[in-house]
Parts: sequence; structure tokens; C-alpha cells
Amino acid sequence: MYVVTGATGNVGQALVRMLAEARLPVTAVARHITQADVPPEVRAVAADLAEPAGLGAAFEGGKALFLLVAGEDPHGILDAAKTAGIRKVVLLSTQGVGTRPEAYRHPALFEAAVQHSGLDWTVLRSGGMATNAFAWAESIRAGREAAAPFGDVGLPFVDPADVAAVAVAALRPGAHLGATYTLTGPAATTPRERAAAIATALGEPVRFTEQTRAEARELMSRFMPPPVVEGTLAILGTPTEDEQRVSPDVERVLGRAPGSFAAWAERSATAFR
Repeated sequence: MYVVTGATGNVGQALVRMLAEARLPVTAVARHITQADVPPEVRAVAADLAEPAGLGAAFEGGKALFLLVAGEDPHGILDAAKTAGIRKVVLLSTQGVGTRPEAYRHPALFEAAVQHSGLDWTVLRSGGMATNAFAWAESIRAGREAAAPFGDVGLPFVDPADVAAVAVAALRPGAHLGATYTLTGPAATTPRERAAAIATALGEPVRFTEQTRAEARELMSRFMPPPVVEGTLAILGTPTEDEQRVSPDVERVLGRAPGSFAAWAERSATAFR
């Protein structure tokens, strides 16, 4: 049994679908998930990673776990996993653990807990995801406008479907043990270029407006803790060479190049119509 936490998220949904299509047994876990949210053959269990004591039913029968960074007690989560008989964990972390450890201490704690858990493990450090562009969905639908800071700074955003595909490979018994992979797209794109790619997918113009750093900080502070806000702004505005570099890890694991932002935009155009 494969247990997928965050099963209603951008990576989790794709991962559940891929495992189900491969006819593998799956338990999909999220705080408010219902059976209507998953394919009929998938078991859905509502549970909260912030409350490890309540994870027993979600982890029951599991052998491999896809784990998000969520909650404050990674050791409690991993203890629950071991008690349930889970033998392997694949952690979805962030590239910032390697490039800006001071700003990303929380996911770093999860990485350390996984690596010292006694379980087989793989860590996936994702770069920025293409689905971050969903933050523009409302403004593009309403007025064909997209706003972001640092309009001409490029980063190699990754398609969450590629992250999910790497997770499928890593969850297999005996595969990718002790590996830490950095997952990016095939090329750096700027916010201006990403807005243009969405416009192409829609077949209509989308106006790009560049925000100031202060405007972006105010918006991000509504849903991110201050250290993560500052770390994110630093990555977006003054990325390091490592943050701008295209990683070979998606291709190394999957045997193919990662998908482009333009391809993701074509596939996701309905969200912006």
C-alpha cells in the first residue's frame, strides 16, 4: 500500500492518479479529503499531519509513504509510520533547504528527521512549481492581467506532474535509497515570460504588471511566515547560481527531459479562462 499525504494538492493529486493508473494500492490522505476526491479504487482517509496521534488509520497497511512538510512534529509522524509498518518514506521538501538554510529551517528539520528515522528514504527538493501561476487565475479570468515582482528574473519552474512522476519512481521498494534530488524544469523562465505563455495557451493577450518588492511582501505575508516570505523574495529577486541552474535530476530519474512551463500552461489553460 502506498500512502500519499497532501493528496488533494498539486503534486499529491497527480501522484495518486499515477499510482492508481499503475494499478497500485493507494491510500490518499488530506485534512478534508472525501472518497469523491479520488478514483474509486483509491482509499481516502481524512487526517492531519499536525496531529500525529491521529494518523494510525491513515497509515494502516502502508509500506511506502509520500510525506509533505506539514505540522511541527516530524518525529511523531515518522513514529506513527513505523508503528503502522511503513518501511520507506519519500519526503517532498524544497530547494531552499540547500540554498538558503536559514530561511528554510522547518523543511530542514523534516529532512533530518527522515534521514535519521531508520526507514528507507528519498528526499525530493522541489524548485518553484509551475502551479504557483494559479495565483494569477482570478486576475487573468477577471481582467487578463498578471502581477508579480522581479518581472525579468528567470527561474526553472518545475511541472508538479514531473515531481509526482519522480515520486512514483522513488516510492518503489529498493529504489533511490538515500538520494536527495533537486527537481527543476528544463529552462529558466521569467514571470513576464510565464504570463506570455499563459496568454498563448488562452489565445488572448495577458497584461503583465510588475509589483514592487513591498507590494509582493504584503501579499505573501497573508499566508506565509516572515522568514519564508523573505526567503522567497530573495529567491525570486536575487537567485543564486544554484537556484537558476537547471538540475539534471528529473531526467536522471525519469529518462526524459522535464516538461516546459509552456506545456503546463497549455494543459492548465482552463483554470485561466
